[in-house]
Amino acid sequence: MKVKRLLTIVSLFMLTGAAFAQNEVPAPQNVYARQHLSLNGDWNYFVDVQEQGYYDYRMKPTSWGYFLNAKPQQPSDLVEYDFDASPTMHVPGDWNTQDERLLFYEGTVWMKRDFDYTPQEGRRALLYFGAVNYEAIVFVNGKLSGKHVGGFTPFCYDVTDQLKAGKNFVIVKIDNKRHQDNVPTRNFDWWNYGGITRDVLLVSIPEVSIDDYSLQLMKEVKGKKRTLAFSLALNRQEANREITLSVPELKIKQKYKTDAEGHVKAQLHVSSSRLQLWSPDSPKLYKVEITQGDERIRDEIGFRTIETRGRQLLLNGKPIFLRGVCAHEETAYTNRRCNSAADADTLLSWARELGCNFIRLAHYPHNEHAVREAERQGFLLWSEIPVYWTISWQNADTYANAEQQLRDMIRRDHNRAAIIIWSLANETPHSTPRDKFLSGLATTARGLDSTRLISMAMEVTGASNYLNRLQDNMNQYVDVVSFNQYIGWYRDVNDAPKMRWEIPYEKPVIISEFGGGAKAGYHGTKDQRWTEEFQENLYRENLAMLEKIEGLSGTCPWVLKDFRSPRRPLPGVQDMFNRKGLVSDQGQRKRAFYVLQEWYKGK
Repeated sequence: MKVKRLLTIVSLFMLTGAAFAQNEVPAPQNVYARQHLSLNGDWNYFVDVQEQGYYDYRMKPTSWGYFLNAKPQQPSDLVEYDFDASPTMHVPGDWNTQDERLLFYEGTVWMKRDFDYTPQEGRRALLYFGAVNYEAIVFVNGKLSGKHVGGFTPFCYDVTDQLKAGKNFVIVKIDNKRHQDNVPTRNFDWWNYGGITRDVLLVSIPEVSIDDYSLQLMKEVKGKKRTLAFSLALNRQEANREITLSVPELKIKQKYKTDAEGHVKAQLHVSSSRLQLWSPDSPKLYKVEITQGDERIRDEIGFRTIETRGRQLLLNGKPIFLRGVCAHEETAYTNRRCNSAADADTLLSWARELGCNFIRLAHYPHNEHAVREAERQGFLLWSEIPVYWTISWQNADTYANAEQQLRDMIRRDHNRAAIIIWSLANETPHSTPRDKFLSGLATTARGLDSTRLISMAMEVTGASNYLNRLQDNMNQYVDVVSFNQYIGWYRDVNDAPKMRWEIPYEKPVIISEFGGGAKAGYHGTKDQRWTEEFQENLYRENLAMLEKIEGLSGTCPWVLKDFRSPRRPLPGVQDMFNRKGLVSDQGQRKRAFYVLQEWYKGK
């Protein structure tokens, strides 16, 4: 039987400007450990090419938004649409690869999901989205919950008062159009996947709940003891709530009381001989349990330190070389947006075969399942926000959006030992407004998390003949100097042996990108572009060149796998793929793969 939903008319002034009503709350730390109902699965959808979902009724003093192709009616009327007659697509997932008509689509799609709900006395209901790209406007049972802007971080609404016992529904207006003032901006070099690309959960929490927590190993060693710093925040200011922290394997069971702000800050001391540190060779995770009242949250946390000493990078106090590779959040073989640990497994297996201990997650925060899976497998990670190329540096709203994405990235993953670098940007042209923008982000990141390193992928702009000198005002804000260079691709590969590099900063250096394109299976001479032999020679020449850089602490060639990009249309070669992958999108190892693999064996 077809079921028609009646949606309350929503006035347009609520959908634009400061008057937009929102129930948004911070996404709880470790959301998967909370009591929740998954709203993943088949969602009804329809494509709204001409943005008719809101009908602007200008015959009244107040503009009214009519839902779904409605003709002008009285503002007191309700508007109906038969969603159940619409086709379905899977959530989480991108619409580009689930509906062939939508491969290149940028615009609005409306999606709807029905679900059953039983209210629980004394508990709140949070509607959690792992990510929606790019703008989401959310309605629950026809009432507006809120609007979120940003395609790669989680957001959450308190929908307790919008739900009812029995049948309920959620509708999301999703818009992935690119705009100059967005983050990323209008131009970027990966596929603009649209849709609800990560998990949707209905989360149940107590009225007083653990909102955030942190358990970190401090760098200092005091005799035979190591210090763990523990902090916790409730979702409201509530004093004297009893909190219990338990790490059974370390024989830790401590009770604390929240202060007037609803916070706990404490330090615990454990024997150095008992504590096994997390590392790529031994990715040890400890089972952690935190309780307050009848709320019990379980996590797995690794303990490690990351710091710099001069031009050295130190993991757990010992020098380490980062054998890295860059990777986009796109699946092997099927070339869709990754959204699960299983999706990550194949990519991680390729990185491990390559000899990597480090992955640069380009160019945005990847999904939480992938981060946790990489941590379990022992990969160090660089996590980045999509401040990419020519951001609107002087737009206050653009900065606020970038800072919010930074805050959301750090909030979600600050307990993940695998992440050692928060990255602020990629290849941003130098200017005074850019420096102000990025230095503000650096200050925010440092204030949120002092236990990790800060970096960004810089550009080399001081090139003169065969001398490359890195000069960037952001050097004072980063812990690790990282830059992209493409000798051999955007400059003659024969220049590589002649190149000299000057890095005038007493900090570790990571080459955050280098490489060149090749079509898997296309062969020729080493001087013939797009052949595997050309890419192979490019890697040989680059690796010999990079070895000479003082303070080189890691390399991240671009890129692990060929990935979709509308900027790359060259027929018969690129076919809308960036072909700089060491592995083709269908899993074929290119000749350069084995060159890098052999080099990494010596590192």
